[in-house]
Amino acid sequence: MAPADRSSEPPRRLTTWQVIKSTLAAALGVQSESARQRDFSHGSPATFIIAGFVFTGIFVVLLVLIVNLVLGAVT
Repeated sequence: MAPADRSSEPPRRLTTWQVIKSTLAAALGVQSESARQRDFSHGSPATFIIAGFVFTGIFVVLLVLIVNLVLGAVT
């Protein structure tokens, strides 16, 4: 019996945790080549676009909160 042909298997979807890790790594510019290949072969562009917007929104809100906290402590 021949080994199963992996090309006939449907591609596995990425887990939520994998998408979060990939988004954070991409934002910091430290993503590994193997993770990048996995993302391109199994991930959906829409998933990463949405994750990027969510990450950017959270990042901006955190920056605004930190600036308000610092400026409030100064005055």
